[in-house]
Amino acid sequence: MSELADDEKLQRVVVLRDPSAGATKGAVWETIGQNCTELSQLYQTAKETRIDLVLYDETRSDLTVGVVTRLRRTNGLMEIWKIVEDDLVAPPEPGHIDGVIMRSAGDELIADKINHILRAKQLLRSYGIVGRSARMKAVAETIERVAPSDMAILIVGPSGSGKELVARALHKSSTRSERTYVTINCGALAPGVLESELFGHEKGAFTGSVGRREGLFAKANGGTLFLDEIGETSADMQVKLLRVLEDGTYYPVGSSVAHKANVRIVSATNRDLTEAIGDRAFREDLYFRLAVVKITLPPLLERKGDILPLLEHFWREDPSLTCSDSALELLTKYDWPGNVRQLRNFAERMLALKGKGLVQADDVQRFLDEQYAGARHLPVSTGKTIEEAGHELIYHAILSLGNEVRMLRDLITAHLPGESTAEETDELVLRGEVGSLEAMEEELIRSVLDKADGNRKAAARILGIGERTLYRKLKKYSLS
Repeated sequence: MSELADDEKLQRVVVLRDPSAGATKGAVWETIGQNCTELSQLYQTAKETRIDLVLYDETRSDLTVGVVTRLRRTNGLMEIWKIVEDDLVAPPEPGHIDGVIMRSAGDELIADKINHILRAKQLLRSYGIVGRSARMKAVAETIERVAPSDMAILIVGPSGSGKELVARALHKSSTRSERTYVTINCGALAPGVLESELFGHEKGAFTGSVGRREGLFAKANGGTLFLDEIGETSADMQVKLLRVLEDGTYYPVGSSVAHKANVRIVSATNRDLTEAIGDRAFREDLYFRLAVVKITLPPLLERKGDILPLLEHFWREDPSLTCSDSALELLTKYDWPGNVRQLRNFAERMLALKGKGLVQADDVQRFLDEQYAGARHLPVSTGKTIEEAGHELIYHAILSLGNEVRMLRDLITAHLPGESTAEETDELVLRGEVGSLEAMEEELIRSVLDKADGNRKAAARILGIGERTLYRKLKKYSLS
């Protein structure tokens, strides 16, 4: 049979055998890791040493959810796999059992499977990725395969899911690891500023450019350039990026001399770029250049078994802080719209408020109540089903839309001559004696902008709306 990789790995595997089975199940059980027959032995071993993997026979019925939860108190990354006679079994319970291994596969394949499980855990550790979920193992294995190449990688995942962590892992595991790693958030800068930041500019290229400046493509020469929020780039910027990806050349702002780029491009987005392509908001040819390989990160909602190990990681400087069972249950019921970043916020808050000891359900509930109160527009809430949360989202969206319509009507009424009331304005619009609400809104915004001398912040304040709302309407009416 295949041997396990090394003796150290043998010490990290425990086999919980059926005490009545003896050695009749196969010689493999005599050679893999440490054998025990009683739960008390397993608990004691877990206290004394780090266990990466527990294998237990399907004939045992004592490895309940409660027992597994208690075992993982010592190590949230501990994996528990069931050994079954064949594959005609119910699927593993999420958050309880990590998977099944078929005894009928034979000793050699079983040993290979165990090696694969342990190796995936080692990969996650080496990349700084905390979790034991199959989705994150797949991410780690993809990083290992593609990191040594120079191919462009697109990382897709919701905000807070760890896209930059994956980008750094790709760089550190690449042949460019000794060179510079540079990152930029494409959604945080105006198109003109973004172009100057990426490609640099010459002296006098624009007002305020008192000297020549080197861009990020030059600074990342020989290394990796991470373009975060790539989906937020303008059409003009997309053309320039496409040129760099196709022939490796770019032009600093104000220069007619081509520069060569020797960088590995890793980009990230929290948007569905295929949908943006359909909406003509993103170039299809650029997408195929950026996404030679696409790595998709799951939201925390889809890997709730990683919540406990993530908390342990965030509390590693003060391991005396831990969660009660009821607190952990509340945490796993929450949908975590902010993903790992939001969980880290919770962990840091508990460190500040509790210091040490046990985080109770009341502590969690206060945090979740605050999250819900501050984000009613999101389809998430403690203890609500997806269907209930969806209905609540629609309800709040309708309320928001109604408020915006009323606000618009009141604004138009306030700027009409005479003493017209809101109801009279509605009647005038219906009879066609006043232009459409959209036409009136456009004229109103144009007029207020003129009065504010083009100052959008001042115009938004006069109109009584947020700057982002104003920007959206300027784009809608082509007033920008």
